[in-house]
Amino acid sequence: MINPILYRRRIIPEECIPLKDDIILSCDEERIITSWRALHPKKDLHHGTSCYFLKEGFKVSKFCDADDNLLYWYCDIIDFDYHSSDNRLIVTDLLADVIIYPDGFVKVVDLDELVTALESRSISLDTLKSSLNRLDRLLKIIYSGKFDTLKKYII
Repeated sequence: MINPILYRRRIIPEECIPLKDDIILSCDEERIITSWRALHPKKDLHHGTSCYFLKEGFKVSKFCDADDNLLYWYCDIIDFDYHSSDNRLIVTDLLADVIIYPDGFVKVVDLDELVTALESRSISLDTLKSSLNRLDRLLKIIYSGKFDTLKKYII
């Protein structure tokens, strides 16, 4: 896989959009590192850098303001489908997220969306289990003080 065309697939709300403005900084079978500008700018959020950990099933993003100050780290639980015929990588957001603030506070969010997606049959029970297992692995890295091993690819 060499610099695939990236797509972000969301389950809630259901959408699949090309990340045509993301810049791939590096790419191999294990990781893709990108820089980007906010798709939906917020008061502070301006741009960031992300590392897709493909084998682990999560994405770690550094969210920054316009002055390049760290707002927080945002970690998405993900899955992906690579289509070699057109070099397309569809990254699916598996709903559970972790936010890590500069002071070290850790917040797990959107677990209720997993339940909603399961009840509406937008995801399977296997996908729910996979999402929770990946979340558990990520939280173990964070709580053991080893988050630096992930963010080192982005700093």
